[in-house]
Amino acid sequence: MADRVLFRFWTITDYEEEERFLREQHRKGWSLRRYILPGFYIFDKCMPEDVVYRLDFDQAAKWEKPQYLQLYRDYGWEYLFEVNSFSYFRKRADFVEEDMEIFSDNESRFEMVTRIFKRRMIPLLILFLTIVIPQLILQSINWLEKGYTGAETLTIVYIILFAAYAGLFIHCGRGIRRLKKKYEYKC
Repeated sequence: MADRVLFRFWTITDYEEEERFLREQHRKGWSLRRYILPGFYIFDKCMPEDVVYRLDFDQAAKWEKPQYLQLYRDYGWEYLFEVNSFSYFRKRADFVEEDMEIFSDNESRFEMVTRIFKRRMIPLLILFLTIVIPQLILQSINWLEKGYTGAETLTIVYIILFAAYAGLFIHCGRGIRRLKKKYEYKC
């Protein structure tokens, strides 16, 4: 039984904010036990302490996973779990070096942002362009020109999907651009 469940929604480009949120919860005495999509964090009561949380967009093949996790263990990071290709790690802040990062350099960070873009944003964009927009146009035509029953409801559904996807693309596009700029100039 969980001591505390919180809901927070982050997009793929908000992982740094998510890390700060998890660190702050641990400072308040709430240790992350589990995360359930789309944004439910399950915490256990613990002694308040400064614990750094890090997320890595994992691209390791199933057979490479033990070596991937061992690398982090060798540097003192505790592996918690994986959700949606993000691996969650934590380490007490007093055992973390000055920059508290799991990445050794900005080039590695930049590569992670590029992997996120390729694995998450491109497929979403393809779905948007091949399903949502054509269906929005088709349902609008059916409703406005042909007067098909039910087309107005489907049109409204596709307008909502269009708005949600557009908002997501704008937010994530800005986030990816911000992260790339942040890591690119330091490489």
